[in-house]
Amino acid sequence: MFSTVWELPYTETRDPMLHFQLNVHSGVPVYRQLMDQIRHYVAAGTLVPGDKLPSIRELAKALAVNPTTIVKTYGELEHEGVIEIRHGRGAFVAATAPAWPTERRHDRLQTLSSQMAVESRQMGSTDAEALAALQQAFKDLGTPPSPINP
Repeated sequence: MFSTVWELPYTETRDPMLHFQLNVHSGVPVYRQLMDQIRHYVAAGTLVPGDKLPSIRELAKALAVNPTTIVKTYGELEHEGVIEIRHGRGAFVAATAPAWPTERRHDRLQTLSSQMAVESRQMGSTDAEALAALQQAFKDLGTPPSPINP
């Protein structure tokens, strides 16, 4: 497992440090680990619309990964609407959150909750412990976003 800290430029009003932690032995592809961490920073408000992400070359060098890994990460995040690529200028957090269709959002939540339920049972935790952990995770993220499809 290795990690790096990358300092965001132009963020004098808030903590400019991002910490990317990668585990090459986890079985989860590195690009997916990066996607999850960038999504987390956006959801938590650490990265806000308009924030510039590290360049492909810069992040690949800092994380000691192949640049095509970063290209794939950014491409997938752009496809999801989390970031936007401005050719010649870089990658930026998208101005608006992507609106997922209700059915797709429901399916993704089912997948994530099933995964959490299975893993919590495998660890021997109670349902109450798992629910408390999920509630704490929401609390840690702060104020929930306004509903996209009320």
